[in-house]
Amino acid sequence: MTRANLFLLFLAALCVVAGYGVRAFRWRTLLAPITPVSLKELFATTTIGFGAVFLLGRAGEIVRPVVLPLRDHRVNPSASFVTIGLERICDMMAVAIVFAINLLWFPIPAGKTKEDFWFFQRAGMVMIALVVTGIIVLALFRLWSVGIIAWVEKLSFLPERLRDVLLGILKSLAQALGVMSSAKDFALIAGWTACLWTAVAMATWLTLRAFHLPMGFTDALFVMGWALVGSLVPTPGGAAGAFHGVTQRGLEFINVQTDQAAAVAIIMHLIFFAPALFVGLYYFLTSDISLARLREIVASESKEQVIENK
Repeated sequence: MTRANLFLLFLAALCVVAGYGVRAFRWRTLLAPITPVSLKELFATTTIGFGAVFLLGRAGEIVRPVVLPLRDHRVNPSASFVTIGLERICDMMAVAIVFAINLLWFPIPAGKTKEDFWFFQRAGMVMIALVVTGIIVLALFRLWSVGIIAWVEKLSFLPERLRDVLLGILKSLAQALGVMSSAKDFALIAGWTACLWTAVAMATWLTLRAFHLPMGFTDALFVMGWALVGSLVPTPGGAAGAFHGVTQRGLEFINVQTDQAAAVAIIMHLIFFAPALFVGLYYFLTSDISLARLREIVASESKEQVIENK
C-alpha cells in the first residue's frame, strides 16, 4: 500500500464522487413521469444513502428512498422506492451486459485453461438471459398495468391498508416505466447509466494502475464485475469481507500476487464506498430529518391513496 500512487487513487475517488452526480441526474429522469424533484436533494440523498451502505451494508439501501421524501416534499415514498428499484435493475443490466460482452475478447490469463475460463463465459450468458427476461417482464407490466392494477383493486381478501400500499407501488411503477415508452427518456436513462459505469470502471482502472499493475481497461471491467458480486453480499461495512475476498479472487485469477491482490481489494473498497460517507455525513447533519416527519408523509400518502381508490 505504501508504494501506491496517491494521485491516481485521488482521481479514482473523484470518479466515484462524479458517479454520485450521474446517479442524481438519472434518478431525476426516472422520477420525471411522477413528479419534479430538486437535483441538489437527489445528490444529497444519494450520498447519504451510499454512506449508509458503507456503515450498514446492503440494508442501507432503504435509506435513500426514505430520506428523499423528507428532503423534497414533492416526492412520495412509493415513487421513491419504486424508482430506486428501477435504478438497481438498470445497474444490474448494465454490469451484466458489459461483463458478458467484455468476456468475448478478454484474453485467457497465463496458466489458465479454456475450461477454467468457460465458467465465466457461461456466467455471462446467464447474466444476458436474466437481463432480457427482466426487460420483457417490465415491458409486459407496462403494457398490462391498467388491468393488473384493476385486478389488485378487486382483491377483497387483502387488508385494506396493505392493498392501498400495493396499489400505490404498482401505480408509481407504471408511471415510472413511462420512460420505456418515450424514446428520449429511455435514451437519457441508458446514457446516464453508461456514464455511471464508465466512471466506476475508470475508478477501478485507476486503482489498478495506482498499484503499478500493467492492466488495460478490459482487465478493469473484469475486476469490476467481481467487485460488484462481492458488494451484493448483505454484510455491514459495505459488504466488507465479502467485497475484499471476491475482488481478491478475481485479481488472483488474472495472476496478481496474493498480497498485492489483497491490498488492491482493501483500497478499492475504500475508494468505492468511503467518499459517500464523508459527503453524505455533511448532508445528513445539515438535514431536517425526523421519524415524526416520515410517519406524517406515509400517513398522508395512505389517505390520498384511499381517496383515489374510492
